[in-house]
Amino acid sequence: MQAQENESRAMIAQLREELTALKLRVGVLERQAATAAPAAPSEEDMLAIAAAVAAFLGVRARIRQVRLVHSSAWAQVGRIGTHASHHTH
Repeated sequence: MQAQENESRAMIAQLREELTALKLRVGVLERQAATAAPAAPSEEDMLAIAAAVAAFLGVRARIRQVRLVHSSAWAQVGRIGTHASHHTH
């Protein structure tokens, strides 16, 4: 019984060390992401945006600016659609 307790404590200590290391790595990545400049859209992205705008408006429009907007609303709508598509019994 004592051996199992020692083994469990050692495992918990190891997990705590790994969790601390992961927290440090995530912190570094979050700081890097906060200071990183957003990448300019590729030509392929611009063509896709222009085609979508033209299809929506019905006319060809001049795109003056494209910027990345971080919003959880898109993710939330996607999750709602996914969850709504599942049949529950």
